[in-house]
Amino acid sequence: MNNTPRVALVSGCSRAEGIGFEVCRQLALEGITVLLTARDEEKASSLAARLRDQDLEVHGHALDITNSDSVRTLVGFIDERYGRLDSLINNATGATRSRDPVSAADLASARQIVDVTLFGTWQLIQEMLPLLRKSDAARIVNVSSSAGLHSDPVLGLTSKWLGRPAYGIAKAALNALTAKFAAEFYDSGIKVNAVCPGLTATQPGMGSAARPVAEGAGAIVWAALLDEDGPSGGFYRDHERQAW
Repeated sequence: MNNTPRVALVSGCSRAEGIGFEVCRQLALEGITVLLTARDEEKASSLAARLRDQDLEVHGHALDITNSDSVRTLVGFIDERYGRLDSLINNATGATRSRDPVSAADLASARQIVDVTLFGTWQLIQEMLPLLRKSDAARIVNVSSSAGLHSDPVLGLTSKWLGRPAYGIAKAALNALTAKFAAEFYDSGIKVNAVCPGLTATQPGMGSAARPVAEGAGAIVWAALLDEDGPSGGFYRDHERQAW
């Protein structure tokens, strides 16, 4: 790497209690310049200011990963200001409160979840690629979930837990996207991995099983800072590769 600070972008940072915000904080503590993004520019700016108050190099920007103009505007800014991107953390995801089983799922809602989680992430990676290729050690981290695994007996695709099927299906597709990008970039030095932060206490009342947000975010930061001997193309939870 050259002597200028590394630059990282984190999508989907809309709440101070969320995984994305904590990932930004931990990356900035490593001396990285962090672009904290959210669809709402005011939210992004406010959250970034909270971290700058801690003397961390974090800047807020608007980013809607499903909107081509929004994505390209940010690409242009990064290119002009920094000239490259070293880490892309795809934290933005579609979500729903519905717990209907797959046979009764609202397909309009399901399409929105897949559009954000899969196609939004896909678009963002494609558009950021010219900047990532300018890095000496580019890293792409797709924030995934055990809900998108075949191998998880509790929350996975073949478990008896029926709730929120579109979320699991979208995360399974994100895992597949991870594998395809990693295969394409096998000899390029760009590493691409999916990481599950686990059940984290991002909202009140999640119970004792939910881990601290800092712990879940730490696994994502680990993948964003992999050295040249680090893995690519896998799904990781607690730094351990999982079958998917």
